[in-house]
Amino acid sequence: MSHIVLEDILYLVLLIGLSIPLGIYMYKVMTGQKVFLTRVLSPIEKGIYKIMGVRDDEEMGAKKYALAIIVFSTICLIFLWGLQMLQAFLPLNPEGIEGTSWHLAFNTSASFVSNTNWQAYSGESALSYLSQALGLTVQNFVSAAAGIAVLFVLIRGFILKKKTTVGNFWVDLTRTTLYILIPLSLIVAILITSQGVVQTFSPYKDVVTLEGGAVQTIPLGPAASQIAIKQLGTNGGGFFGVNSAFPLENPTQLSNLIQLLSILLIPAALCISFGKAVKDSKQGRSIYIAMIILFVVSLAAVTVSEQFAAPGFAGVTASASIEGKEVIHGMGTSALWATATTAASNGSVNSMHDSFTPFGGMVLMFLMQLGEIVFGGVGSGLYGMLAFVLLTVFIAGLMVGRTPEYLGKKVEPFDMKMVCLIVLTPPLLTLLGTAAAVIMPDAASWLTNSGAHGFSEILYGFSSMGNNNGSAFAGFNANTIFTNVTGGIIMLLVRFIPMVAAIFLAGNLAQKKTVAAGEGTLSTTNTMFIGLLIAVIFIIGALSFLPALTLGPVADYFTNQ
Repeated sequence: MSHIVLEDILYLVLLIGLSIPLGIYMYKVMTGQKVFLTRVLSPIEKGIYKIMGVRDDEEMGAKKYALAIIVFSTICLIFLWGLQMLQAFLPLNPEGIEGTSWHLAFNTSASFVSNTNWQAYSGESALSYLSQALGLTVQNFVSAAAGIAVLFVLIRGFILKKKTTVGNFWVDLTRTTLYILIPLSLIVAILITSQGVVQTFSPYKDVVTLEGGAVQTIPLGPAASQIAIKQLGTNGGGFFGVNSAFPLENPTQLSNLIQLLSILLIPAALCISFGKAVKDSKQGRSIYIAMIILFVVSLAAVTVSEQFAAPGFAGVTASASIEGKEVIHGMGTSALWATATTAASNGSVNSMHDSFTPFGGMVLMFLMQLGEIVFGGVGSGLYGMLAFVLLTVFIAGLMVGRTPEYLGKKVEPFDMKMVCLIVLTPPLLTLLGTAAAVIMPDAASWLTNSGAHGFSEILYGFSSMGNNNGSAFAGFNANTIFTNVTGGIIMLLVRFIPMVAAIFLAGNLAQKKTVAAGEGTLSTTNTMFIGLLIAVIFIIGALSFLPALTLGPVADYFTNQ
């Protein structure tokens, strides 16, 4: 157990150490300052604006900014939808894979456009190289960039005074992709390729096995380029069906560490960027600390559950639960990955979450159900957490009988309406989707297990889709018309309703004047506020999901003792 603790500590130290310089760099990029890549990338950036017919000094109001995101995402959705259904007639398809069904294509398109990357298919058998590279990989970049862009819109809302504009979507999208996501992805892709992750357009290869002389087909493809951005952009969609548990997607302990760091690196660094942008590093630090505390508590709970709560068998000494976990990673690293991927809206897996103990699986489920705000998605995690910060400030203001303020801006009724949309949309659609699924006549046939664990498989699936995560309990067969269509709609709504609400919240904040802090102003950087913020997050999560969790993993635990 001690070596597991040391691994976790090393991971957190590396994460924090790398996030600080990256956060400062991203702040400079998004505020238009010169960085070390400016000389190389500035001509390319200007060329992109010229092709698009965009002026980099032209500002947008909240409505125009939100409309730009919706139109851009709709075009991406239609393009990716058609690409999958027509892939049999397109190039870069050496295996001659047929086009997917319309409902699977819709679900996958909605999934990748919404930065969810839920997969109801196995990549190596369902999608061509063209669909993976031109379709999914591109969406991994632009959906992540859109999340970061909206975060900086909200940040501008806090720092601008009496302004009616919040930035330019096309500029934010271009800078995020060009200066942040592409360079980082290039570094990660090179590193993981050196560890054996495949990157080729060669056809699949047949080999003769050492045992029995049978012929086995080894799937190949341009995987490393997609895997790099899937982790960095908190996308999580695997190039191969079993995701990062597959040897050609995650072959070594070093590749595992690189991908693990990539999952939380940008969301963690954005806390630093936030503090720099609002000219108060303590604000970013307090949110960072709250996220770290929630993450560490969750990690400890999952690790202890997997170490000590494994099912017991007559005549066998109890030991750590290793079912569904790769030997090369073991229980400890599997628990760390599972916690990181569900804390972020990542969804990649290096073990099968369906095989986790009931309480271990419950923690992973609950992390998603909190709204993916414990680091969360790139950009979306932090603007979701800021919504909880405003909610906490509002509750504290009610307690003392004064108008709540945050970063010098009064929090008023319109702001709270937008906050409620951000905070409550994911749990509402998660529970509605779960309820709709369990009453379907064919629901039992979609499951590997019955009873409480079967319900947990459905609840986990819709918690994942309803919080833009993308991971799954492996026992849930999601490739049905009902799940593909319902899940696709849920993923789009959960992504874009909070996103548009965050933009309008920013627009309203930007129009306000700054109020000077007084003696009665609530401190949002001290220990008391951090504790109150964590308490509000847990209370909202518990009130929303305790009954469902009781019917699922809690009942599963007590019925399998």
